[in-house]
Order: sequence, then C-alpha cells, then structure tokens
Amino acid sequence: MLTGDLVRLRPLEPEDADALYRWHNDDEVMRWLQSYYHESLAGLRKRLADRKENSHDKVTLCIETLEERKPIGIVALREADPINARATVDIYIGEQEYWGGGYGTDALRRVCRYGFDTLRLHSIELSVVEVNERAVRSYKKIGFQVDGRLRHSFFRDGQWYDELLMCVLKEELC
Repeated sequence: MLTGDLVRLRPLEPEDADALYRWHNDDEVMRWLQSYYHESLAGLRKRLADRKENSHDKVTLCIETLEERKPIGIVALREADPINARATVDIYIGEQEYWGGGYGTDALRRVCRYGFDTLRLHSIELSVVEVNERAVRSYKKIGFQVDGRLRHSFFRDGQWYDELLMCVLKEELC
C-alpha cells in the first residue's frame, strides 16, 4: 500500500466494480476523460476479475480515503519505458464530494514518488484538457510543467478543445 497524507493507494479489486460503474456513468466525472463510454456492470466486473496483475509497464491503483478507506478514484502509471525511464500517469476522482479537497493532488504526488523511487523513472507525463483548470492547478502544485499543446485534439459537447502536455522530472516533484 502507498500512503499519503489524505489517501491510501492499493491495487484494484473486483469488489471495486460497483464504485467504478457509478463513476463511469456520471457525466460530470467523465466529462474531461478520454475513455468516455458506458459499460455494463457485469462487463466491468469481468474486466476487473480478468485484468493482469500490476507490473512495471502498468500500475493501476484505487485511491481510498486514509481514514474511512472509502474508494474515491483511480490513478495509473502506464507505458513505463525502462530504457528512457519515463511513463504516463492517469488520474481521476470519481466521488465528487472529494473534488477540490486535495485528495487527487495527494494521490498524484504519492504515485509519482513511487514511480521515481521504486520504478526508477526520470520523468512522468500526462495530458489534460486545457479548460480543466482544477486539474491543471493540481498538477502544477506538485511540479508538473506544460511542455506542449495539442490543438483541437479533444471533442466534447460539439466543441473542440486543446490538450496540454505536461511533465514532471524526478528533481521537480514537490
């Protein structure tokens, strides 16, 4: 288990399917995520039961509140490249009552520290829709910097949005 100030990160379990199903069917939660599709609860349960174990290439963790051990989101390091010591991170908080409370920032900081210290990564990158200002602020708070922009790369609600490419190097993590 990885423990931060507000959260504990643990491997996903098949029992997490109900929470993920609820989050994946909440339009506000899914608004700025690339994987915006609906999945049956049975399909999600099967996918979680059949998923591969965490490995250097991909580590997916459930974000739980430290005190109540309530699942509130997901964080994943993926596409870890051992030669270039880099990976991509994805994160979302599915329980809206925890938005803006520092839980996502704490989880992201902790998983990045794990990536740098345990997986021996040098850089971790992500992409974020520019208008998702709360997420951008959270990422900058722990040291992510904007490295580039993908113009009109994200389509939602009949409108095109730019995505920011952000990265944090090991020595920049706050």
